[in-house]
Amino acid sequence: MQHITADGRVLHVHVDGPADAPLTVLLAHCWASDLTTWGYQALDLRSAFGDDVRVVRYDHRGHGRSDRVPEHEATIARLGTDLAEVIDAHAAAGPLVLAGHSLGGMTIMELAALRPELFGPEGRVRGVAFVATSGGGLDTVTLGLPAAAGELLRPQLPALLAARARMLSRRQRRRHPMTETLIARRFLLGPGARRVDVRQAVNGIINTSPESMCGFYRDLMRHDRLVGLRALAGTPTHVLVGSRDLLTPPAHAVRLAEAVPGARLSIIPGAGHYLPLERDHRVSEALADLARDALEHRRRSPAA
Repeated sequence: MQHITADGRVLHVHVDGPADAPLTVLLAHCWASDLTTWGYQALDLRSAFGDDVRVVRYDHRGHGRSDRVPEHEATIARLGTDLAEVIDAHAAAGPLVLAGHSLGGMTIMELAALRPELFGPEGRVRGVAFVATSGGGLDTVTLGLPAAAGELLRPQLPALLAARARMLSRRQRRRHPMTETLIARRFLLGPGARRVDVRQAVNGIINTSPESMCGFYRDLMRHDRLVGLRALAGTPTHVLVGSRDLLTPPAHAVRLAEAVPGARLSIIPGAGHYLPLERDHRVSEALADLARDALEHRRRSPAA
């Protein structure tokens, strides 16, 4: 289905589960990807909870099947506003569990600043999963390389992918995705990643416009939202990261978990940045735990 934002952009939204479900789980994907990144988790949640859970996924603006946008619209602030609209328009009326992978997690952080009333002990959000994401300091990430080499290479990767997107059609890049595959295998996924998951990551890159590749990269380098996470005090929060994550390394997850009182931290051995694909069962289990607790909290609530 489609959602038209307040500023006229069309977002592609996919919903599984009834409009009157007791709980909505909303999944926000990473930069240079789309809602299919959460495919494993959507299936697992519906299998585990049936019609007790409504699963909402959507493509960020500038990604997947949502509208292409100019670079100045490719910001986390815009994504936070979009997320608020998607919740208001497509979530069931009751409690929420939010999960964000990388850029999606940063979008949830922006939502916490924009709509703090949704969070905390009295808010609708009864669980948050931050998956392979960061509260800031991404301009210091070295991609696992020596500092000087990482500093040089970091801005070149999105520039290279954007240049290929300008020169070649999506069909051409799908036929010969050598560059995208090399980047996905070297920097996005950990060793031993399944071929199907590598293809999924590569397709996400190919489906991302050059404006989003460059615009979001610049905004990611400015991202700093740790302070705003105070709004999550009292909201059950689980922070997950792969031990081999080169884009949002474990140190970023540690700082994130420390910023949210009572947050749980899981560092998953051997995994890279694409945890919803690489360690799908671990991520699904984390979401199921949050969903189960949220449903139990709703049953205990006098207003349920």
